[in-house]
Amino acid sequence: MNRRNFLLNGAAGIAFVAGGVSLLRMGRPEPARAATAETFEVTKTDAEWKAQLTPAQYDVLRHEGTEYPGSSPLLEEHRKGVFACAGCDLPVYSSDKKFESGTGWPSFWQEIPKAVGERKDTTLGMVRTEVHCRRCGGHLGHVFNDGPPPTGLRHCINGVALTFKPATA
Repeated sequence: MNRRNFLLNGAAGIAFVAGGVSLLRMGRPEPARAATAETFEVTKTDAEWKAQLTPAQYDVLRHEGTEYPGSSPLLEEHRKGVFACAGCDLPVYSSDKKFESGTGWPSFWQEIPKAVGERKDTTLGMVRTEVHCRRCGGHLGHVFNDGPPPTGLRHCINGVALTFKPATA
């Protein structure tokens, strides 16, 4: 084995391990977010959140976890209505802003005005924009600049962090 092959194989091995670690972390609790000066209308103790939410909801909303891609029944939700925060029931996205992104998570090109907050997220060795419920601070997902017109945004949201309320006729 020459030096070039050794370096290429070493780099491929490192990439393989890093990818495996990322996949293993999907759906596992992230460290709790650092305390911020931001305050929320709805506040509960950790025990109260655990009692109210399913384990998957608790993982995502309170510990910034990620559900497995393609696992949310909300991917196939195409009725008119609103998607609300599963933590506090605040409407955060409208069905008329939902689109099929092909990513495996419900995606929206715009939030309901004044429904979500954003903060810089530097986990996983990259800079992303985290999206959370402005009322309870629950982690919803991330927003990226590769969405459709008119905003060009893709709010990539964990379906487990949402509930769907169909529009009444």
